[in-house]
Amino acid sequence: MEEFAQWRAHGRRFTHRGHQIFWRDSAFSATLPADGEAVVEPGRALLCVHGFPTASWDWHAIWAGLTAEFDRVLAPDMIGFGFSAKPRDYEYSILDQADLHERLLREQGVRRVHVLAHDYGDTVAQELLARDAERRRAGDQSLVVESVCLLNGGLFPETHRPRAVQKLLAGPLGPVLSLLATESTFQRSLAAVFGPDTQPSAAELDQFWLLWCGRHGKRNGHKLIRYMAERRRHRERWVGALVGTEVPVRLIDGLLDPVSGAHMVARYRELVPEPDVIELAKVGHYPQLEAAEETLAAFLEFHRTRVK
Repeated sequence: MEEFAQWRAHGRRFTHRGHQIFWRDSAFSATLPADGEAVVEPGRALLCVHGFPTASWDWHAIWAGLTAEFDRVLAPDMIGFGFSAKPRDYEYSILDQADLHERLLREQGVRRVHVLAHDYGDTVAQELLARDAERRRAGDQSLVVESVCLLNGGLFPETHRPRAVQKLLAGPLGPVLSLLATESTFQRSLAAVFGPDTQPSAAELDQFWLLWCGRHGKRNGHKLIRYMAERRRHRERWVGALVGTEVPVRLIDGLLDPVSGAHMVARYRELVPEPDVIELAKVGHYPQLEAAEETLAAFLEFHRTRVK
């Protein structure tokens, strides 16, 4: 748990719509006073966008490799997740989460950024791609997405296979289920999306639960899960952004994922022109945790060979 505690201790905060958002910054020293931060030149910047129901902690196993490759790595806990604020009276949405990431980048002076995303974060990345395309058409270079690497996620509503608990959360009993969810049921449901040979440890499951329920976060589960309906509603925009982007994109996917594994990869190959896909045959939903070295190697190879 010491590494987990250190992750939080080395975090920073910024404000989004009046709420405090936790984020990790590879250029930040925990000894630097919050009100005396020096301006850090962004250089080659990477934005890491986590998934549901976890947080930026998902990147800890590959963090050292990412920070060795990029001048700046930024990884926020989205609002409603992890160590960030989890307001009860809030309209959580993918569009707002994209606003949050863009706010962070602009405040930090990042004008060109690479993106690494997972799960729920994939949908945020698709919205960022849609906005990037709009800016490119308008000749606006105020914020440019230079590349995107996607890990397992519901890129296409028609191939997303939500878990039973996700369906219940999205239904009329969602508010009650949010409040009644227990640590054991949460952990069983999360472990079920990992591969059989790459299961999370008891300590990791404890950390996931703390991230989810801390700050009374679990009470918002039925609101956060609305992203599934958003994906259906905005399918044309978000799938269109992925299919039509000018930006280099790679998908790294754990094929044993019951939610967005081999079946999603098959759809990706059908729709995306010249698909760049790395398949991890013995991995489930969390490649960056289940196969950290393989995932990092595939990500870095993408940047060294395909990204200018």
